[in-house]
Parts: sequence; C-alpha cells; structure tokens
Amino acid sequence: MRRSFATLDVFSERRFSGNPLAVVLDAGGLDAEAMQAIAREFNHPETVFVFSPANPAHRARLRIFTPARELPFAGHPTVGTAVLLGLRDAAAPGCEFVLEEEIGSVPCRAEAKGPAEGFARFTIPRLPEPAGAAAEAGRIAAALGLRAAEIGFDDFRPSRWSAGNPFTFVPVAGLGTIGRCRSDPGGFSDVFGLEGVYIFCRETVGPGNAFHARMFAPALGIAEDPATGSAAAALAGLLAGRGALDDGMHAFVIEQGYEMSRPSLIELEIEIASGKLTSVSIGGSAVVVTEGTLEA
Repeated sequence: MRRSFATLDVFSERRFSGNPLAVVLDAGGLDAEAMQAIAREFNHPETVFVFSPANPAHRARLRIFTPARELPFAGHPTVGTAVLLGLRDAAAPGCEFVLEEEIGSVPCRAEAKGPAEGFARFTIPRLPEPAGAAAEAGRIAAALGLRAAEIGFDDFRPSRWSAGNPFTFVPVAGLGTIGRCRSDPGGFSDVFGLEGVYIFCRETVGPGNAFHARMFAPALGIAEDPATGSAAAALAGLLAGRGALDDGMHAFVIEQGYEMSRPSLIELEIEIASGKLTSVSIGGSAVVVTEGTLEA
C-alpha cells in the first residue's frame, strides 16, 4: 500500500539544520513491527506515524519510533508533526488542536510561516518529576570522557528527571568541556542504562540563549541527537526545583546540535505559581525538506 510521508528539519528555520524527522501519514493498518522497520529505514532520530484520533475532537493520534524502539512522547516529533498538520490544514496564526500520544493528550498551537515552514508550541501533558538518583560524578565523567572535576557548575549537579522519557542531566562548566564529551561504548550503558544523557552548560554560542546542550542515547539508536524537546521539558523540573524562579512566566532558549553541524534552537517556557511549577511548554520552528510515498 502506498502511504504519503514528509521529512522535516525541526527546531530550525533552515533546511539541513535542526533535527531531522520523518512523518508517515495515513498509517492505518500498520502494526508495531512494520512501524519499527520503517523507522529503521528512515534512520532519523524519530519517525512519527499518524493515525485517526480516538477522540474525534482531536486532530490525530501519533506513535513515535526511534530506530531502536517506540517512545511514549518526544518533543521534536510533536513540534514537527504539528507544523506539518498545520500546513496541511492551512493553519491561521494561533490554530489550536490536540495530538494524542502514548503519554496522553498534547495541546498544540501551530502557525504557518510560508508554504513549507511554520512554528508550533505544545504544552507537555505531564509535569517533570525526579527519576531517581544519578550515578556518582566520577563514573559519569569517565563514561563521557571527562574528569570528575569538570562535572557541575553553580549549584547544578548530576540528576535524573523525566517528563515522559527519563534522562540523566549532567551540568558541565562551559563550551570547551561540553565539546570534548564522548559516549564511551564500553561504559556508557553501565552508567546510564537505556536512557539518554543530557549534558548542558550556561556558556552559549548564540547571544541571548540560556543553555548549550548535547544529548547521547545510543541504546535508542541515537548516537547523538541534534535537538531533544523531551529533555528540555524535563529540564524545567530541574530549573524549577532549585527554588530560584519567581512566580510568573520564564522563557529560556536552549541551543543544541552545534557540534554536529545541525544547529537547533528550542524555546522552553515555564510557569511558576505559589513557588511551584504549574506549566511547561516547548516551541520551535520546522521546515519541510522532502515529500513522497512509501510502499508499506
């Protein structure tokens, strides 16, 4: 059966930067084995399969696969698919709809910026939560090719958080340190298991950006990810948990993918009320790169 698909570069306004995404439309009838095989064929960090929604008031139901396994939720697939569906719907500024993902219902707002590009923002369906203790700093450093003294800055220390997908968050001193990070194939899984590792620092390449980040997830078939929206969402829990944010809205721009020549910008917004995290949203641009059909 012929099925239409598109690929997009997400968290970027320019093609051949950002995070690549494949979106298979009209995915009805595909089982998990077939979807996993198609995701391996595309070999993008994630591939989205679009189904009719369970709730007719919603826009679509999504299933998300890396080359290695299915995810209940992911950021750049949500942004990219929202932009693509908004373009197909000729979305006016502020067009709103709900996407169903394995984690739950995801409210989105999409805006077309041209015939093949747009911007989308979504509110995460589950607030970030601590995901247990991180490994000892020396073991983390060794698995990333660093020294233990290079781990941590200000009052940030390694921790584990999840907003649907768990990550180990590793703060490092600056761009020089983060640029030397490598995932050690021999010791990585012993330290981090099957989850991704999100390394971040305050020093940035772009003026006005809040953090510079890298993410490794070899167990998911992703040696390094150019932009990781679900990790940025979970980072909100770490930022809010420090107690340093006043009540109100707080906006952060996170840059990622520069070491891969895939520069990406993720917009993170956090709302604090009565000293507690109450809402998190992720936004970014996306541009269509290819469109076609596949036999599946």
